[in-house]
Amino acid sequence: MKNYLSLIKFSHTIFALPFAIIGFFLGISNHSGVFNFQKFILMLACMVFARSAAMAFNRYIDRAFDEKNPRTKTREIPAGIISPNTALFYVIINSLLFVIATYFINSICFYLSPIALLIILGYSFTKRFTSLCHFVLGLGLSLAPIGAYLSVTGTFNMLPIWYSLSVITWVSGFDIIYAMQDISIDSELSLNSIPSALGKVRALKLSTLLHILSFIFILIPVFYNPFGLFYWIGLFIFGSMLVYQHSIVKPNDLSKVNLAFMTTNGIASVAFAVFFLLDYFTK
Repeated sequence: MKNYLSLIKFSHTIFALPFAIIGFFLGISNHSGVFNFQKFILMLACMVFARSAAMAFNRYIDRAFDEKNPRTKTREIPAGIISPNTALFYVIINSLLFVIATYFINSICFYLSPIALLIILGYSFTKRFTSLCHFVLGLGLSLAPIGAYLSVTGTFNMLPIWYSLSVITWVSGFDIIYAMQDISIDSELSLNSIPSALGKVRALKLSTLLHILSFIFILIPVFYNPFGLFYWIGLFIFGSMLVYQHSIVKPNDLSKVNLAFMTTNGIASVAFAVFFLLDYFTK
């Protein structure tokens, strides 16, 4: 179990899951006003199954590249801890469980489930042909608030889309920072990334712009909903974490990339979701 959780980097669920919870409670607020425990559990299951499938597929598809990268050669597949066929079987099982879970939520989630899988699994191929791969990763994670909202309401709405836009720009921005570690090996293996295409300085500038947009997108919902003080506190923490991660990563000093990637972004998403829920339950 420990090896499989490491294979899929289960701890990274902390990025998208809080926004899925936000989308779910937005759906309750704008729809029936009634919390459905069964749908909540099914939504969480979809998040886990989809992300497990996507991450395991990424490890399976990239196993040859991971073996040649000093940073990734100790991962489970290149290290021989989990076989490629076992990882692929794990992908198939989680994909099927994801589709089955959507079936028990509602028809629109079920019908859209293959499209969601196509996006989150397809991301793994993008680094081979486009530097825009970071945005595809962001798109995959951005499905969380929309999907969770649909699980409650069965209809589309502009409100969760603003959160999805925030996730796209937020995730693509910090993935650009993370990819700066692999500029040399990406060039050697003919893999594409924005840091490889633009260089470290311009890549960081683009990441900064994306995070500014992310904050703007997450601010826009205050014009749709009567949020209170707790929401504004969550906004402040989210924005502060974005500023902080850019203050500790420099083009000539990547020693704190992991701190910027995992810790600050984890705090940003969890804190924002906690204060969103506090705002929701104290109205």
